[in-house]
Amino acid sequence: MEIKLIEQDFNKIDTEVLIIGVPEHPENTPGWDDFVASYNSHLPEWLKSGDVKTTYKQVVKMPTFNDSGFKRVLFIGLGAKNKLTEERLRTAFSTIGKEISIMKASSIAIWPTPFTNEKITNEDVAFLAGEGIGLGMYKFASYKTDSNDRDISLETVTFLSDSNQDELKVAFEVGSLHADAVNEARTLVNMPPNMLTATEMASYARRLAETYDFEIEVLGKKEMEEQGMGAILAVNKGSVEEPQLIVLKYAATDKWEDIVGLVGKGITYDTGGYSLKPRDGMVGMKGDMGGAAAVLGAMQIIGETRPEKNVIAVIASTDNMVSGDAFKPDDVITSLSGKTIEVLNTDAEGRLVLADAVTYAKQSGADYLIDVATLTGGVIVALGMDKTGALTNDEAFFEEFMHAATETGEFVWRLPLTESDKKRLRKSEVADLNNSPGRDGHMIFGGGFVGEFVGDTPWIHLDIAGTSDASSEHDLGPKGATGVMVRTLATVIERMASTDINSK
Repeated sequence: MEIKLIEQDFNKIDTEVLIIGVPEHPENTPGWDDFVASYNSHLPEWLKSGDVKTTYKQVVKMPTFNDSGFKRVLFIGLGAKNKLTEERLRTAFSTIGKEISIMKASSIAIWPTPFTNEKITNEDVAFLAGEGIGLGMYKFASYKTDSNDRDISLETVTFLSDSNQDELKVAFEVGSLHADAVNEARTLVNMPPNMLTATEMASYARRLAETYDFEIEVLGKKEMEEQGMGAILAVNKGSVEEPQLIVLKYAATDKWEDIVGLVGKGITYDTGGYSLKPRDGMVGMKGDMGGAAAVLGAMQIIGETRPEKNVIAVIASTDNMVSGDAFKPDDVITSLSGKTIEVLNTDAEGRLVLADAVTYAKQSGADYLIDVATLTGGVIVALGMDKTGALTNDEAFFEEFMHAATETGEFVWRLPLTESDKKRLRKSEVADLNNSPGRDGHMIFGGGFVGEFVGDTPWIHLDIAGTSDASSEHDLGPKGATGVMVRTLATVIERMASTDINSK
């Protein structure tokens, strides 16, 4: 994509679409009179009549009426200037991205000034434009053979501003790469399970490692057996597909120390095993690797931005199938940590693969752990479809994480994990732990089970079962995979690179 920067002169634009934000009282925006003069003298009348709206997110598209260098104008209402936030602007730019796709435009110009206020700078606008437009333009390429839709992508973006042009360009580029990583994660989750197997996910990770010079290690079934990864292997027993433990290392410093571990659940399809899901519950289970996709997307951003923080990503990937060899309720398995587990529910498989994955991350030197998983229906019952549930054992680490989540606008809500909860997880007559203490507090027990394997390592568990997929079009994208937590994971790494959370 080419990014052009020109002075705030509407007569110098050569683009298909000019993006104009319209706040309440736009006449108070510096340069507004120049735009009216270059576009159409009737614009103040159209604003007064409501033909062009200032209401937040309301879009009006109009052609040009003179010989200007832009063919169409896309007006988007911003509401009151003092109510503009980064989250509202991100959503507004996503709305613009959707409209650009409909218009099939490949070149746009953005005038940043109307989008700013006392707290939001031109550079902020550029970043949010890159992020929001990229998220809004996303479409999953279907497998239909009769589709005549052509791919639409932005080829040129022009900014009209007298401010630091290099900073605007960098800000837009960083915002765009955030969107690109989210969209890559969305595509992984949207892929059908016969095309995205554990082996294919490992191949994707290898391509990522080659692009960004990550160290990569992939353990197959034989290596897992040698290591003693009994939890992942148990889940994989019913499958004809090889399990994969995918490990990516980003070394930011000469010494491999002060390491953050990002751990993703990569169940490429979940039947529930012998605790078989009902028919309706099967549909959509291709997305049970949303945690793995989030980690891979975050690693893409990390590879691009190169923060000064060592990161290890560990993804446990397999499908959970039914066969004569599949694991079953009442089995007792031995995890990589040495802890034994009584299996009471084969549909509680995500916590099993995560147990071995977080153990491996710890053994590889992780000093902090964040695991991400589409883990439980319980989080949806508790929090709905729009909130990610969280557990933690470390206040300072979670506080830093929440700063990142607030920055990206991804809603996270912490639930308690008490000693009483832990006792229920340890209640078994034949093993150290049981994998399914009951339905009440389901999200807490699912994540709490993973917590039994982290020891004293600062740890955050993220249950994205509700937020990983959208049943309809939403503010930042279409129906389907959302790519949730990609931006927050990358942002918390960036924050930790410049913050000593141990000093708090």
